[in-house]
Amino acid sequence: MLMLLTMVSLGVAAQSADKMYEDGKKLYDAENYKEAFPKLKAAAEKGHKKAQYRLGRCYDKGYGTAENDQLAFQWYEKSAKQGHAKAQYQLGKCYKDGEGVKKDRKRAFELFLQAAKQENADGEYAVGKAYFKGKGIAADKAQAKKWLLRAVKNEKGGDEVLEDLRKDAAEGDEDAKAMLALIGKK
Repeated sequence: MLMLLTMVSLGVAAQSADKMYEDGKKLYDAENYKEAFPKLKAAAEKGHKKAQYRLGRCYDKGYGTAENDQLAFQWYEKSAKQGHAKAQYQLGKCYKDGEGVKKDRKRAFELFLQAAKQENADGEYAVGKAYFKGKGIAADKAQAKKWLLRAVKNEKGGDEVLEDLRKDAAEGDEDAKAMLALIGKK
């Protein structure tokens, strides 16, 4: 009987975290960050990985709260440890840029790779770029090409990656021009 009660209470707690997250997500997507923030925070504190990721975004960008790189890092890390690909990518960016944590390109690459292995287009692009530039991993043009192609062909975000690369190239970014040439896209 005790086991049944425990399972029911865990289910209710999870369900309420899911509900808080969904309510918060709707507000977040509508850019109503002030109202979204407390709902996302409550769900994140209950261990909801997607809420933890979005709460990290709130702290990262100052959505509904003061911008705070250390708190953004902490929430991205909690979500990333649960396997959330977007959080793994964002945590990688924190390590790459030294935001909320000491800069560590090797750790950034590891996190980008975790996201990329889950078919996250931003993660795939970051892995390809790291191989291209030799940042966090030894330079390897074959690996760079493989990951950059995966990124631009990704059904979820590949068009954006290609558009951003082309925009950067048009603005004179020599790396972007060279990466486009490497993958046969202009």
